[in-house]
Order: sequence, then C-alpha cells, then structure tokens
Amino acid sequence: MKTSNTPLITALTAALALSSGLAWAGHGHGFPDRARVITSTPVYEQVNEPRRECWTEHVSYEERVYRNGNDKGNAVLGAIVGGLVGSTVGKGNGKVAAAAVGAATGAVIGDRWNDRDGYYTTTRHRPVEQCRMVDNYRQEIVGYDVVYRYHGKEFATRLPYDPGKWLDVNVHVNVAENQSRDDYRNNEWRY
Repeated sequence: MKTSNTPLITALTAALALSSGLAWAGHGHGFPDRARVITSTPVYEQVNEPRRECWTEHVSYEERVYRNGNDKGNAVLGAIVGGLVGSTVGKGNGKVAAAAVGAATGAVIGDRWNDRDGYYTTTRHRPVEQCRMVDNYRQEIVGYDVVYRYHGKEFATRLPYDPGKWLDVNVHVNVAENQSRDDYRNNEWRY
C-alpha cells in the first residue's frame, strides 16, 4: 500500500515559507534601511525667561531735627559775622566800637536763633534700590522638520535632532488587502 506524501510535503512547504517570511520581516518589526534626507529645517519656539533688573535711585526727604539749646555755636558764629560787618562801618576808634557792637549784636541774634522752637527742618538723601521684572525672550530649537526620500517617494517627519544627509528608517512589509487572481499572470506580479 502506497501512501501519498503530497499533503505532508505541501504542509511542510507552507510552514517553511510562512516561517521564512516572518523571519525576513523581523516578526512584524520590519527591517532597517537608509533614506536620503532632502531638507532638514530647524523649528524654533520663543521662550521667555524673565529676569530681575535693579538700579539705585537717590531719594530726597525732609526731616525735622531737634535743636539742642545748649549748643552755642550759632552765638559764636553770629558774633564773628556781626564783628566783621561792624568793622566796615566808621573810621579810627569808631571802627573798633562798631565792630564791638556788631559782634555783640550778632552773638545775641545767633543765640536767639539757637533757642527758636527747638526744631529745624533739613533735607536728606538716601539710596533706594528699585527693581522690576523684565521679559527676556530667546529662540530655542525644539526640533527639525525633515523631508526624506525612500525608493522614489518623499516622506516628512519631525525629529528632535538634525539627522544629517541620511536617515535610518524601519521598513514594514504587509500583504495588501483585496487581492484577486487577476493581479497575477504567469506567476509574475503586474506593475
């Protein structure tokens, strides 16, 4: 009794063809290849990093200061000024008398000025630091718009880096849907 091995051989051939096809396609992961880069254009984004800007201004202000009544500096100053003014009046001994009267009068006026209400106003200055936040815009590259050619067809993608002249690609091969027997002639693919 002869048994036919044809179904077994057909099954083994189909299994072998299927397994080699899966191995060639990398179990659905495709295979690596290279594509020529046509253009690689940087993509910019405007980024604001505000910074603090400071400077010093001098501010004037008035201050009431208490006058110490024991300070006799104004009386002395008044005596000197009064003596100088008095010495310009008169001649000879009259000049000396006028200087003495001027000194006495100036001392009295200076002393009374010193006792005047105990306060005086003075203008003072102090440095004050002023600050403000200032926009600080800069351009930052966020990626590259890349156009590449693979087997005569052009594709576009955005990458986080500039790929250079060549781009590594993964190629995936799948069986096309809706095939008919008319697509094959003499066991050859029609283009």
